[in-house]
Amino acid sequence: MDGKQIFKVSFDPVTGRMGALRLCLLAALMGGALCQYYDYDAYYQPSSFMGPSGPNCAQECECPILFPSAMYCDGRKLKFIPIVPSGIKYLYLQNNMIEEIKAGVFDNATDLRWLVLDHNQITSSKVAKGTIDKLVHLEKLLFSYNNLTEPMGPLSKSLNEFKMIGNKLNKFPPTTLSGMENLTTVHLEGNELTTEAITGAFKGLKSLIFLDVSNNKLKKLPAGVPNSLEMLYADHNDIDSIPGAYLQKLPALQYLRVSHNKLADSGVPAGVFNSSSLIELDLSFNKLQSIPEVNENLEHLYLQGNSINKFDLTSFCKFTGPLNYSRLRHLRLDGNNVTRENMPFDTSNCLRQATDIVFE
Repeated sequence: MDGKQIFKVSFDPVTGRMGALRLCLLAALMGGALCQYYDYDAYYQPSSFMGPSGPNCAQECECPILFPSAMYCDGRKLKFIPIVPSGIKYLYLQNNMIEEIKAGVFDNATDLRWLVLDHNQITSSKVAKGTIDKLVHLEKLLFSYNNLTEPMGPLSKSLNEFKMIGNKLNKFPPTTLSGMENLTTVHLEGNELTTEAITGAFKGLKSLIFLDVSNNKLKKLPAGVPNSLEMLYADHNDIDSIPGAYLQKLPALQYLRVSHNKLADSGVPAGVFNSSSLIELDLSFNKLQSIPEVNENLEHLYLQGNSINKFDLTSFCKFTGPLNYSRLRHLRLDGNNVTRENMPFDTSNCLRQATDIVFE
């Protein structure tokens, strides 16, 4: 734990005093937060478990008899995409050395639902026009870890999952995702996107639940995101302020992560995080000097790695009573300028449900 002293704070129901125990479950606590989103590994079944290949298949790949609508071309050192036969709905091309998508490769695959192209070497200039956009039934486009500088388009209106992690995206035309009312999940982390580059990119996505724009070059949280959004991840950017009414426009938002940014107290308007829908708020590794006001419904608050120098209970409870108290369960304050000795004597009343309060 890098020499840090971690405490688990508990409250004695008789004395109301706090005791400190060494916290050895920090890793499990952090891993238990809702942060893992499935990728093709979660629904990818290797062809070797499904019996021999059927006759309707490209010779470089396998199409198991028990799952004839899937074609497995993954991990075969391919430098090109083989012609995809008709009837194929699920195409796995990850972990190859593919550099381009040539015209005609999908001409027969008009019913393709999943296209997995992760971990290849495809550039935007080498995606032939008229290839991806003819896949009108496509539901999942997984195009991570390539060399794309901008997304292709237009894309299928049936799309529900869009992943372009770890590319070199610096352009994202606002028309790329327009009209996709079924789209629920968008992963754009690990690119070179600026605030201006994604302006208007998410407008009208009525079903969008999850958006990850971490590890980019954003100075602001994305504007114009739909009010259906439940999870927004924007870690590792250059964000230095939050608009005062930002969360008011997102009544369904439950998970907000803005760690490893440049937020200071001056960029956090009073009450901006006081949203009754929020369950988890991650503001770790910023430049905050005080604990921002949060709603009593918040359950997980991560503030480690800031410059916080006081523990103000009014950030959690405006007043305390039998029915008025914080639902906070986990609070991290390690890497700040406060210790458990800074906690007011009546903390046990306000934070009566807290099981873990971590200090340095």
